[in-house]
Amino acid sequence: MSDGQEAGGASGSHPAAPRVYLDSVGCRLNQSELEFLGRQFRVAGWELSGEPAECDWVVINTCAVTAAAAADSRAKARRAWRANPNARIVLTGCLATIDPQTLRALPGAPEIVPNPKKGDLVRTVTGRAIPSYDLEPIARTPLPGLRARTRAFIKAQDGCDNHCTFCITTIARGPARSLPLGEVLEAVNAAVAGGAKEAVLTGVQLSAYGRDLNPPLTLTDLVRAILEHTDIARLRLSSLEPWSIPPDLFSLWPHPRLCRQLHLPLQSGCRQTLRRMARPITPEAFMRQVQRARDAIPQVAITTDILVGFPGETEEEFSASLEFIERLQPAGAHLFVYSPRPGTAAIRLPNPVPAQVAHQRRERVRAVIDRSAQAYRQQFVGAELTALWESLRAKTPRGWELVGLTDNYLRLRAVAQQDLRNRLTKVRVLGFRGEMGTAEITHPVAEGRRHAGGDP
Repeated sequence: MSDGQEAGGASGSHPAAPRVYLDSVGCRLNQSELEFLGRQFRVAGWELSGEPAECDWVVINTCAVTAAAAADSRAKARRAWRANPNARIVLTGCLATIDPQTLRALPGAPEIVPNPKKGDLVRTVTGRAIPSYDLEPIARTPLPGLRARTRAFIKAQDGCDNHCTFCITTIARGPARSLPLGEVLEAVNAAVAGGAKEAVLTGVQLSAYGRDLNPPLTLTDLVRAILEHTDIARLRLSSLEPWSIPPDLFSLWPHPRLCRQLHLPLQSGCRQTLRRMARPITPEAFMRQVQRARDAIPQVAITTDILVGFPGETEEEFSASLEFIERLQPAGAHLFVYSPRPGTAAIRLPNPVPAQVAHQRRERVRAVIDRSAQAYRQQFVGAELTALWESLRAKTPRGWELVGLTDNYLRLRAVAQQDLRNRLTKVRVLGFRGEMGTAEITHPVAEGRRHAGGDP
């Protein structure tokens, strides 16, 4: 990639810095990696662009978790090429790892960087070594354009040691491995220096954090260290596999800076289906974890993942799963229809579920989730909560119309007399229409180590 080296290393007349557009598909881990790549590009002297039409390079962190995510990854690459046929396109991430041949055939002949080489992507593109962050800390700045965030996604862990039969992620990302605690703290402190008010810890198997370190640590150790050694106003945990959650993790709540939301993937509420999925948990054990969380964290939002149409899922199994979900009463869920992924064990399982049946089952689950999510939201009407204002919808004659997120993952809008983006304020919830609530702002919140970003 000598072009990048020439652009990044020119001297004398001080030409304009090369511009790169960053985008991703899929999970919060992909977003955290994108933010890290953005930091590295800035260290190398490159400028981040909010539009592919205005850049020299395009880097897309792809996803392969479902057929839809893979299709979305390919579509983003095509759109970037159409917007700027002269840009060099680099595709990395899970789809680039498991299906590089298909991606190389896309318009613009993208360059492929598989996951094991992602750490060297910026050095390879720019032709420049990246200075050590220990010696030269770089404050996090939100990515421009659609990727601008008030929340920082912090990668703490990668890979997974469980081999769920439907999951392509283990193949694409390899075994579980944890980042050293010091590196995670450094990333959080960089986010704080860059103005982030919330950090979201991410990983493929985040609940197993630290088991591979020497000496071993746990996710509890990591969360406690972040609370003690950083001034992040709010800390949120991303998806936690329920079977590897440290027994003492929930004891850290109700620390006011910990967000009252836990995403615990279920996939199915039927024991037989879970066994074919190779998920090392039963519905009963899952419910015990949920009850532990609810006992320790009042009004916690429990969200989950549900996969329908898994091979061999009979109507009886689906009914058992649906009944369990009704008892679970989650505050929200990601719903998926099973899609065969080459390389996974599930692709060899007999008795596939017809697509029409699977989609009908998804809608039946959606109706249950919609009811339970609405019931969860309604209990907060009239309550005072804290919102982090993330985006501006419009400036109206009444003021600035803002959209934000509470610590327990309620999405709210409110009108303010000033632009409060990336600010925490107290609000009173007025009501909900669907997933969006309306609120009135009462007063701001002091932010920092000794001040709460959440609610008691």
